[in-house]
Amino acid sequence: MRIAHTMIRVVDLERSLHFYDKALGMRVLRRTDYPEGRFTLAFVGYGNERDSAVLELTHNWDTKHYDMGSAFGHVAIEVDDATGACERVAAAGGRVTRPAGPMKHGTTVIAFVEDPDGYKIEFVERRAA
Repeated sequence: MRIAHTMIRVVDLERSLHFYDKALGMRVLRRTDYPEGRFTLAFVGYGNERDSAVLELTHNWDTKHYDMGSAFGHVAIEVDDATGACERVAAAGGRVTRPAGPMKHGTTVIAFVEDPDGYKIEFVERRAA
């Protein structure tokens, strides 16, 4: 068994695809419109869906707003350089909500950013071997 994907709902699919591509360096793996259901599914990630967990961005055409809720936490992405990753997000128009630095009560360097819909993304800096 493995985790295949995590689904999040997005209000503006093109804006979200731009963010995940330009700010996070993911690529669109596949995209399918379902006109009868009035929604689109776009899968983004860093690798092949058979080998890597990916994100499913679900765009319901008639929905203009979602409530975030309090149960979802964040998506974590391992990076070589958390400061550089934050700089790329900011340059792409994204929002850095916690600059890179050691986590509270620990030494792992982390940072937090938000995607266009307000989903939290944590950067976890890869430790040197």
